[in-house]
Amino acid sequence: MITRRHALYLLSLLLFLGLTGCASWFVDDEPDPVVHLVKVEVVRAKLLEQKFLLHFRIDNPNDSDLNVRSLEYRIHLGDILLTEGEYDNWFSIGPKHSVYVKVPIRTNLWPKVRDLVKMLKNPDQSIPYRLEGELKTGLFIPHDVHLARNGVIIPADLIPEHTQ
Repeated sequence: MITRRHALYLLSLLLFLGLTGCASWFVDDEPDPVVHLVKVEVVRAKLLEQKFLLHFRIDNPNDSDLNVRSLEYRIHLGDILLTEGEYDNWFSIGPKHSVYVKVPIRTNLWPKVRDLVKMLKNPDQSIPYRLEGELKTGLFIPHDVHLARNGVIIPADLIPEHTQ
């Protein structure tokens, strides 16, 4: 004969086993989207304020729509933090498609100008850059994709009148 205590124990065990199975409903085997910083466009450069447009390309490698809630970013040039911020406009990316996003930023590079001049002294020498941040996706079930991309830029490639 099953006592109340045994019945309660059995019910708790079944609930526990059933709820652990629910966690597997949300496991996503699809690859994460990929974010590229494609271009940095100078809009206006004054002594104490610079305005840029950051051009990002976000690739959706999946077979379903990707809903993006926000993009948090930090961009380092060498050891210098150039800018950080958040683009919080919602948008969707179709399956197997890419979207280009222009993010306006405003910064003051004056306190860092001495270090920047040292890096730009030789325009043919490469300078490492780093993009870090998070891409927040999902509609009802949020999913954060951590970004970490490294690369180098050659300032001479960005200056049109530079002769080689």
